[in-house]
Amino acid sequence: MTDALHSFPTFPTGYEVSTDAARLDAARVHHWLSTDAYWAMGRPRDKQDRAIAGSLNFGVYDAASGEQVAYARVVTDHATFAWLCDVYVDRAVRGKGLGGALVAAVRDHLEPCGLRRILLATADAHGVYERVGFSGLADPAKWMALGLQ
Repeated sequence: MTDALHSFPTFPTGYEVSTDAARLDAARVHHWLSTDAYWAMGRPRDKQDRAIAGSLNFGVYDAASGEQVAYARVVTDHATFAWLCDVYVDRAVRGKGLGGALVAAVRDHLEPCGLRRILLATADAHGVYERVGFSGLADPAKWMALGLQ
């Protein structure tokens, strides 16, 4: 998949999504996640920069100003599996459908890869993800994790 600007039919008017990592406002993304995202509170900037470098990144931008207003990243092999993470919408633009549109854009971008599954974890946004096709694990007892819980 090439880094490109995409025009998704479900994206709210006045906003655009891009997978061009060079376009990201890495300082803004780090600030959002390290100060306002329960899963990434206190994450160091160097760790966030490494995460960006090793991921497929999606930025949402105000089409008029070019200002970044949302972010998501995907860790994937582009063949069998992907993990959607660090989905964040700036508080100033929440309620405009950008979160759902961003997740749908990620889903649509990955669709040609023929992945077996895309996973994510959320404590509070199940409805956003369910609206674009995500569901709970059919058999969560099969899944295991290594690391701090």
